[in-house]
Amino acid sequence: MTDAAVVAEGLVKDFGSVKALDGIDLTVQRGQVVGLLGPNGAGKTTVVRILSTLLMPTSGYAKVAGFDVVKNPAEVRREIGLTGQYAAVNEYLTGRENLKMFGALYHLPAKYVRERSAELLEWFELSEAADRPAKTYSGGMRRRLDLASSLIAQPSILFLDEPTTGLDPRSRLGMWDVINGLVADGTTVLLTTQYLEEADQLADQIVVIDHGRVIAQGTAESLKDQIGGDRIEISIIDPARVGDAVDAIRSVSSGDPVVDGLQISAPVSGGSTVLVSTIRALDVQGVEVGDIVLRRPTLDDVFLSLTGHVAEEATPPSEKPKRGRGRK
Repeated sequence: MTDAAVVAEGLVKDFGSVKALDGIDLTVQRGQVVGLLGPNGAGKTTVVRILSTLLMPTSGYAKVAGFDVVKNPAEVRREIGLTGQYAAVNEYLTGRENLKMFGALYHLPAKYVRERSAELLEWFELSEAADRPAKTYSGGMRRRLDLASSLIAQPSILFLDEPTTGLDPRSRLGMWDVINGLVADGTTVLLTTQYLEEADQLADQIVVIDHGRVIAQGTAESLKDQIGGDRIEISIIDPARVGDAVDAIRSVSSGDPVVDGLQISAPVSGGSTVLVSTIRALDVQGVEVGDIVLRRPTLDDVFLSLTGHVAEEATPPSEKPKRGRGRK
């Protein structure tokens, strides 16, 4: 545990009759990126808010940078940076003024804030826009400014709560580069995301949660190995034939098929020959196929196998983000 930046044991959080967390255990080693993966409403944001001292747990225990989040919240806050799901910047201040504001909230020396702000603005490619109001920034620029604000005090531990939500693909890739750069410089990152590809690309370890519980954890590759080798995936035309298609795929698969609307997938063995067997089985059932693919498993397959549903779902009231960053 000496190398653990974050340790949580048995975290429970109730919102009235809703149990947002139901006994979460979590460890983040120093210098690692740990991806907290799950659908909206699974409890990811609640975990982050407890670890960043913005929420009190109903029960359980957590330490961040060696400090108890309940007993020593001020010490925890000095060690962390936090970026929420939505860019928490003041639209009427310039980029530079936003950074100055956050430096003041941390009670940092003015000279340090000026120098650190210039460094961050250059690093996040915001120097040319530094003296423009943030309301003139694009969505990607606001997210970069938001992340820069969380780094003004050079935190050793960074909580990123769905940092690429709402970004276009190019901006998302840019944010991935920034996160990789932070980790290369020694920052520990706890990343929550519902984007499976994002967790696959960034995380050293992945913790999958659903309905407030940890349902799986490990590296991306070890999680993929849990559901076997290749996957067969088909899309059918007629919704009334889903049952027949499942029966056909079950006859050639090495595990139970997973249904997602008109798309059905299952683990298989035998390489490309299984494509021929699957087509024959579907033909026997008289099922018309729109598409058929044989591929290696992804984290999407892991999530579907573990939960029976896809990662993106509606956000229940207990998980909806509040306005603003909520810094202390």
